Amino acid sequence: MCRKAATKHAARRPLPRAPLAAIAPGTALILAPHADDESLGCGGLIAACCQAGRPPIVVIVTDGAASHPHSRQWPAARLRQQRRQEAVRALACLGLEAGRVVFLNQPDAATAHEGPVFDHLVQELARLAVLHGCSTVFAPSPLDPHCDHEAVWKMGLALRHRHALPLLAYPVWGWLVAAETTLDLGPPVGVRLDITPYRALKARAVSAHESQYGGLITDDPTGFSLPASLLAALITDFEVFLAP
Repeated sequence: MCRKAATKHAARRPLPRAPLAAIAPGTALILAPHADDESLGCGGLIAACCQAGRPPIVVIVTDGAASHPHSRQWPAARLRQQRRQEAVRALACLGLEAGRVVFLNQPDAATAHEGPVFDHLVQELARLAVLHGCSTVFAPSPLDPHCDHEAVWKMGLALRHRHALPLLAYPVWGWLVAAETTLDLGPPVGVRLDITPYRALKARAVSAHESQYGGLITDDPTGFSLPASLLAALITDFEVFLAP
């Protein structure tokens, strides 16, 4: 069934609420394409899991070094290190220790979608899931129109199909798909998590990503900056998790 994106967005907001124990009954494995996606899409979930005594494993897949390609002050090596530090600081705001953050250091905007590198990454994610006893995988929504998000979603699907790990999707950029866009999908199936107690923590975590939000890098006018419309869509009283 084809539906307009505006209808899809509207349908997500009245999804039924579910408690944390139903959404992440054990240890969550959260896959983030870039440092900041974990806070944007799952910041409330991460804080709630930490508060419940079940801190997740968060995997940052890419090195994030392509966000400001024309900056002389922030060449790739410096930006790569900055984004790693931002992720650690952001997750600390949510209550997660640095030892539960894993960086796969894949090339930003060029993550493998298939082939030997992709298979190796899936095996590494499966190893982490076994090592830490992860019971549910969270990956970016297939509606997110970004190549790295699509690749990481495919990794989540591979974990589901090859290793029988339950999978849920969290939308990030999918919230900004143009309202007139036609989507070849039926009504969304999923749940909302009430993150009211953690909304302020989530906002702090997002703001910790200074290179993407806050004007840290000033010598590349073509560089990336998180748009206000995205922040307004994601820093709310709930987070959405969709069934594949």
